[in-house]
Amino acid sequence: MFSLLALASSLVWGTSDFLAGVKAKSLAAAAIVGWSQAVALVVMTIAVLLRSPHFADGPWWVWSGVAGMSGSSALICFYAALSTGSMGVVAPIASLGVLVPVTLGVLEGEQPGSVTWLGILVAIIGVLLASGPELDGSVSRRPVALAVAAGTGFGVTLYSVDRGSGYSVINTMWGMRLTSVILFACAALVLRKTGGVGRGDAPMLVVIGLADLLANVLYGLASSRGLVSVASVLGSLYPVVTSALAYVVLHERLRRVQVVGAATTVAGVVLIAAGSG
Repeated sequence: MFSLLALASSLVWGTSDFLAGVKAKSLAAAAIVGWSQAVALVVMTIAVLLRSPHFADGPWWVWSGVAGMSGSSALICFYAALSTGSMGVVAPIASLGVLVPVTLGVLEGEQPGSVTWLGILVAIIGVLLASGPELDGSVSRRPVALAVAAGTGFGVTLYSVDRGSGYSVINTMWGMRLTSVILFACAALVLRKTGGVGRGDAPMLVVIGLADLLANVLYGLASSRGLVSVASVLGSLYPVVTSALAYVVLHERLRRVQVVGAATTVAGVVLIAAGSG
């Protein structure tokens, strides 16, 4: 069951990232992240009030704070990279941040089975194949550098969400958004700017914010029910979705090795799901 939840999170994340990447071509990445996170905070605040007026015990608030800071920073880098580089390649590079929670999970004693390990290896190889063409020097290095920074931040976020969700998924999601919104609100006050967002931008920002929130909730539920080393890999397969949407909607050209990479990634998912039951 947790494998399906993690896969669902990657599907929603991939769609949200595609929409944000398109929007980032006309609106600053920081504005997209800030306003979409504000939308998510409103939804999570209502959810917290409706479910219970009390907060869960444990240090979920620490992990949600770390996730909020790392996640918002990663999203800014990621959306900026998507707006200037090829979506079909920027997304796979960023997804390599999955190595962070996988490594930390294993160091803490998690022991995935041999089939699961094979699936993780195959999935990572698939991501590398999909991103390889963009590392040959024929394109700007800025989107690649931003994608690497985003991947690192995403890795820290995945790990932090998993740890906070062990105490409370809903409280962790709320605290994560609260941290992000406070940071962006402070930045807006200092810079005296709100990102140039107009009324016409609101619908897309609402969709992006709600989709990103849903993906995080699905991942939090998945990682709290299974190994973080497995859930994080499955949740980080969003590049396949982003690349597919970019190909269909924006007609981005994918090289043969990238198609092979996507297929290899899917094969890795199958192995991971089989190994994790």
